[in-house]
Amino acid sequence: MDEQILKLKSPEDCERFAINATRLDRADLAKLARKRAVELRSHVQGASTEVERECLMAVYAYEETLYKKNGKRTRATRTWQMIERHGILPAVERAVNRPHETVGYTSLLDVGLEDFSFEAVVVKYPDLFSREAVDRSKQRIEQWKKK
Repeated sequence: MDEQILKLKSPEDCERFAINATRLDRADLAKLARKRAVELRSHVQGASTEVERECLMAVYAYEETLYKKNGKRTRATRTWQMIERHGILPAVERAVNRPHETVGYTSLLDVGLEDFSFEAVVVKYPDLFSREAVDRSKQRIEQWKKK
């Protein structure tokens, strides 16, 4: 990652940097700053494993898309409720096992955070999720690549 991006210490710093980078026609740096903001937010949440941290990063990345869409910070309320009710990994399992794709992949793509999706996490850690969830995630990722 770019050295100036690594120096950013808070999500708010990343947000300001991304806005300024966009104004300077540096979409590449804006994208990196948004990724850094997602990483920083996931560390605050207190995940106990790497897979949990990556799941949280997916939620925060989706919240970045909501911010871009709404122009203000918006929580992924239903997702957080599901995480509180079932736990992070079971919530991700439930989300990817829905018959329709998880909301937000297109939104993630629009802000350059397409690497952050529940499906990507499931495929990366197949031993921690059901076969059905892994297969469905792989299918969706393949469909997205074709778009």
